Amino acid sequence: MCARHDFNNALEVTQNWISDLMWRLRWHDRERVYQALIATLHALRDCLDRDHAVYMGARLPALLRGFYYEGWNPGRRANARNRNSFLERIHVGVQRDPAVDPEVVARLVLAQFVDRLPRAEVKRAKAATPRVLQNLWP
Repeated sequence: MCARHDFNNALEVTQNWISDLMWRLRWHDRERVYQALIATLHALRDCLDRDHAVYMGARLPALLRGFYYEGWNPGRRANARNRNSFLERIHVGVQRDPAVDPEVVARLVLAQFVDRLPRAEVKRAKAATPRVLQNLWP
């Protein structure tokens, strides 16, 4: 019973993140919102060094944490370290949909971090983000 409760709670928290992002983006397609969220999480993860990427992943709800780490190779050097590569990573994650502005998506996903994580956690995450990306944080 406890495992089912934990899973249901993880699913509910993830659905809340997606619903919140749907509202922020004013989109009605949950699948597209999910893709944008995961693409942004991966772009964020890939712009951080290994220790900071792990730190950020640990701050996410359980199910999102799994999606965040999906496909990650911690031995690889951080790669999306400039603004263009970061935003391109998001755009690729949404299949280069011309209706999607990756900068808007990035700003709104990062705003979710600000709204959902303790201030000290957000401050540390922002400090770990490459300087060229820091102005994407609210």
